[in-house]
Amino acid sequence: MIMITGYHAHVYYDAPQRAEAQRLCETVRDRFSIAMGRLHDQAVGPHPRGSCQLTVSPEQFSDVIQWLIANRGGFTIFAHALSGDEIKDHTDHVIWLGPSEALDLSKL
Repeated sequence: MIMITGYHAHVYYDAPQRAEAQRLCETVRDRFSIAMGRLHDQAVGPHPRGSCQLTVSPEQFSDVIQWLIANRGGFTIFAHALSGDEIKDHTDHVIWLGPSEALDLSKL
């Protein structure tokens, strides 16, 4: 059995969507009192394009993911567990809201 200590939700965006993506991430941060990382305008780590990371506790995940499903505004969101196994966390322990995108797993 895996031990999940939290989740990341990455909101993917392209340059013209930056301001809207920032508003979405700030709204989620403020609504649920969760940590929001900085906006990366280019691909970073395994992520294929610009993104902003939200860190969610296991206790909050259900509420946050339901809110994102209803309010993502067309953004693709990649959510994954934090279990300590980077590969599985980015391949097997995932949820995509919107179309999935190829990750560069060599960056993990």
